[in-house]
Amino acid sequence: MTTLDLVPGVITTRQAVADAYGGSVFSGGIVPAKKSSMVFVYSDPAVGEKFGYTFDGQAEDDEFGTLYLYTGAGGAGDQEIARGNKTLLETATNGHEVHLFVADSKVPGKKEVRQRYIGRVVLDPIEPYEVRWSPVSSGAARRIIVFRLRPAEGEELALEAQDALKPAAQTSVIELSLEQKLAKLPAQSGTKGKKTEQHSTPETTANVAGGIRTVRRREGQLVKAFESHLEEAGHSFKSFQITIEGEPGALTPDVYDETDHVLYEAKGLTTRNNVRMAIGQLADYRRHLHDVEKLRVAVLLPSEPTPDVRDLLAAQRIALVYRTEDGFDGFPLPATIQ
Repeated sequence: MTTLDLVPGVITTRQAVADAYGGSVFSGGIVPAKKSSMVFVYSDPAVGEKFGYTFDGQAEDDEFGTLYLYTGAGGAGDQEIARGNKTLLETATNGHEVHLFVADSKVPGKKEVRQRYIGRVVLDPIEPYEVRWSPVSSGAARRIIVFRLRPAEGEELALEAQDALKPAAQTSVIELSLEQKLAKLPAQSGTKGKKTEQHSTPETTANVAGGIRTVRRREGQLVKAFESHLEEAGHSFKSFQITIEGEPGALTPDVYDETDHVLYEAKGLTTRNNVRMAIGQLADYRRHLHDVEKLRVAVLLPSEPTPDVRDLLAAQRIALVYRTEDGFDGFPLPATIQ
């Protein structure tokens, strides 16, 4: 077996990796190497651009540190948790190492692409992947699975400036139907029966980027409960994916009540800072949605806020809906927001 020392930053090829550790050279971007208990992930943002999306790359750091987004396998139709995508997701529980490479340059005189080794990564234990949507013909959209990769414990990834997420070429809004919004995919954590944003417990403890972090899942609980409330009231609802020209990533509002033409932004904690954040998010979202002059906006909270926070929302002409023991106070919204 050929020797290859995987040091972050080293330039190599898929053939050299396969010769040293096993796995196929021509099996897509997610390559399992059973004899070495490794999974190799080959990211090539230029390939995504050919399909109309730019989901691969280093995202902005969050409270857990470095985050690299990687688009799953499947060039046509909705992507599923199958084949390579299933292989990658299962590394959250089977202990197989995941090694990330990014396409670097062509090998002189060949079609082969050099690969720059970024380092050993793990799936984000709270949200291993997120669902995005890519436009196709006739105004439809197909589901894209975007994996969320973090540095493995003790690792420092060799990411460079060009590895950042590419900005969108144009501003676009994709309407997500109820069926798309509620599309069922396998559990997004390593714990059987749990799904991201729909956890049955208010908080989850996970080892994220160097330590035990407590991550509250209250917002997901709140959104799920409110959607059930909307269904019981006979309201139809959906959401949107908004991409902005010149910016990476996408914006996704929490809930759009199609029946009452109301856009909701939910927060898991009833604090002034959370409400102020929701106000800013709603102002940002609504500029890009249809019939904006008639669109009403509301903040969805897990409990009643203080009187002054209520006054703050009223001053911004933003409705308030909050959860109570027997339902949601403030719903349905009045005909006009005073």
